[in-house]
Amino acid sequence: MSTPDLFKYNPNYPSVADLKKKAKSRIPKFAFDYLEGGCNEEVNLGKNETDFQAIELMPQYLKKYNGVDISTELFGHRYDAPFGIPPIGLQGLMWPNAPEILAKAAVKHNIPYILSTVSTSSIEHIAEVTDSKFWYQLYHPAKTTMRDDILQRLRDVNCDVLVVLVDVPSFGIRYREVKAGLSMPPKMNINNIFQACIRPTWSLKTLQHGIPEFATLKKYMEKGLDMSQLGEFMNASFDKRVEMDKIAAIRDQWKGKIILKGIVSEPDMEKAIALGADGVIVSNHGGRQIDAGESSIKSLIRIAGKYGDKMPVMMDGGVRSGPDIARAMACGAKFVFMGRPFMYGAAALGNQGGNHTIAMFKAQFRQAMEQLCCENVGALPATLIKK
Repeated sequence: MSTPDLFKYNPNYPSVADLKKKAKSRIPKFAFDYLEGGCNEEVNLGKNETDFQAIELMPQYLKKYNGVDISTELFGHRYDAPFGIPPIGLQGLMWPNAPEILAKAAVKHNIPYILSTVSTSSIEHIAEVTDSKFWYQLYHPAKTTMRDDILQRLRDVNCDVLVVLVDVPSFGIRYREVKAGLSMPPKMNINNIFQACIRPTWSLKTLQHGIPEFATLKKYMEKGLDMSQLGEFMNASFDKRVEMDKIAAIRDQWKGKIILKGIVSEPDMEKAIALGADGVIVSNHGGRQIDAGESSIKSLIRIAGKYGDKMPVMMDGGVRSGPDIARAMACGAKFVFMGRPFMYGAAALGNQGGNHTIAMFKAQFRQAMEQLCCENVGALPATLIKK
């Protein structure tokens, strides 16, 4: 059986909705819009959450029950819970020092933390604060020299799990960001400066930790690069479309685990298997890339139903509670990731935000498991009410 939670959560914020409300009061509007927004009319963003509500689970109250174990084994490691913190770009914009806050909490609670290429902490710093217990998400570089150097940096710090992002062949058009004048990094126009001034804690923390920047990528940028040229640097430095030959080249030299993130179709899943991927994360990028697509949970149901016996099928998008984690696991997910809730937690509660949010989800998921009379996560699929 898994050990009791190491941290108790703050009873003033027992739900994601409570954390979101508090976070919104502490983050400047332009930064909150960057966190919160989806693409176009945000239809798919909404479906990510609402489609979970149609999934129903059936308890069996009278069967013999010996208690609950919410731990899960994945890639030879037993994690304390079947959920983790996904890659999130520009974390330090939404809350200063957020990558370190969340990475440290993940290690303490023995769950995965995935560092994004475009996060605001470097590979080496996150390796130091986690004792190399982290995963890394790769935006595919256009130049093989940069790709190979990033992979070598990961090997040097003993990072073993590489997550290759495949679902950004073009950048989604996000109306909130357009209206806010956001760029990479955000331009501090008059409106944005005013919004920062009325969020003094965020502003002071930003001064303390420094203006957010793409820390992992600094070594590849020309000295004296003007911040207005950063978008041009990103467009020139990364391949938006990641095809099979590029993944195959990584597979040839990367001896650790490779996960493909953004898989939503059967043809792509067949290619992932052919490439020798060790797992996939079904994801629609938090509703930020294609508004005409389906929700992540609907994609998961199809993909896990057909390929769940071939490799671990994980998912992110729309998970907002312990019962949602149970729903996803019942639908075939091996593991679940949720991004916005952890950023709400960091922004709402600062240094304790990561610990709080993980403990909250653990408590909610444990209660759902107990109510469903499931002794382990492997029993969850049997509770799914099929329609």
